[in-house]
Amino acid sequence: MILPSKHLKKVLQRIQQATKQANRETEDIRLIAVSKTKPAADVEQVYLAGQREFGENYLQEALDKIAALHHLTDIKWHFIGAIQSNKTRPIAEHFDWVHSVDRLKIARRLAEQRPPELPPLNICLQVNLSNEDSKSGVSITEVPALAKQVSQLKHLSLRGLMAIPLKTDDPAQQHFYFHQLKHCLDELNSQGMQLDTLSMGMSNDMEVAIAEGATMIRIGTAIFGERSAK
Repeated sequence: MILPSKHLKKVLQRIQQATKQANRETEDIRLIAVSKTKPAADVEQVYLAGQREFGENYLQEALDKIAALHHLTDIKWHFIGAIQSNKTRPIAEHFDWVHSVDRLKIARRLAEQRPPELPPLNICLQVNLSNEDSKSGVSITEVPALAKQVSQLKHLSLRGLMAIPLKTDDPAQQHFYFHQLKHCLDELNSQGMQLDTLSMGMSNDMEVAIAEGATMIRIGTAIFGERSAK
């Protein structure tokens, strides 16, 4: 069995090749290693191989890992799963980034519950590009209004947009969805916002996401292997 640390090396090579192809700098891409359903030991192994930013979808599982790995003081934790309003406090208290805000109510609760001694919580708005009923996310037409409201909340720092587009192996479709998100971010910045983050691209489409302007890619399977049964 190939160790996750070996998989990480291959992912970093893919990022390097993709940025070269897109005439971008490798340093412009932040890799989030998504460790959902994987044990803390796997996270620590990838950490020891040099990775510092990790994403989690399931809150209780994430909190267990954060507690188990508290000795790794420079880990950055990203929450990327759907957010229930009654779960916002532990997210506000334990994470550095939240990628999946799609309602003002959730943003307000995170702002109110962020401990004042911590830095502002970095926020991305999740956009439902393909309007799938099964996915969270605000519609792209509603993004400007929500972004304006969230940007005014204390203890939060609105950084950009996130999307999980319709899964497809068609590169043209992949380009279409990622280009939409990049255009949306550019429109927000043209209206005076200063957003710097496009969280898009996963194991099967990271190269297309990088070509379309991703600044963060969220990679699970290509590092940790197929997801375990939860």
